[in-house]
Amino acid sequence: MRVLLVEDDRALADGLSRSFIDWGFDVTLATTGAYADTALRTQPYDLVMLDLGLPDSDGLELLRQLRARKSAVPVLILTARDGLNDRVKGLGLGADDYMTKPFELQELEARVRALLRRSHGGFNHDIVVGRLIFDTLKQQIKVDDIPILLPSREFGVLEALLLQMGRVVSKDSIAQRLAVHADELADNAIEVYIHRLRKRLIPVGINIRTIRGLGYLLEQNKDA
Repeated sequence: MRVLLVEDDRALADGLSRSFIDWGFDVTLATTGAYADTALRTQPYDLVMLDLGLPDSDGLELLRQLRARKSAVPVLILTARDGLNDRVKGLGLGADDYMTKPFELQELEARVRALLRRSHGGFNHDIVVGRLIFDTLKQQIKVDDIPILLPSREFGVLEALLLQMGRVVSKDSIAQRLAVHADELADNAIEVYIHRLRKRLIPVGINIRTIRGLGYLLEQNKDA
């Protein structure tokens, strides 16, 4: 599940990004309305978390433009504006939910998952690739229903690839995901983790293909 986080407060944005990653989501951060608008016009997202007080525009205008394009992507407004008129206007322009700061992470996660369940007709937490199942809620990987324990960094690399199944994942994006939870990486660290994961996944019928100059692609072997 892909989330566009539109938030210009870097400390809050970094904390929310870490939380979304922990919850099993793939996160794109936009710190300006212009960047968010471009992202929404060029990439599909499953959810938009929208701050209203952006440095270059009002988040409500971004929401208005989004709905004018007939986009049905769920939008959760997360803002310091707590007035009744602000709530009414936001919901009237097409927001699916409205939360004010400060907030509790537990409630935020519950609202996010409720929105996704409604928009997808029931939200399945599992990513299935052949015999491998990744439960994004429990953060657990199983093969033939047997839990597989991986070192934290290898798990992070595999998670990044699984969340972008069918798409090429750049080395930089993998490194950024690992950096959220770990110290600085050695220059060849990603290559080392990819090599180890390939050896683990070959018996399961899954391959990690290197796309030269672009990144890595997780795919199921056709004869598996």
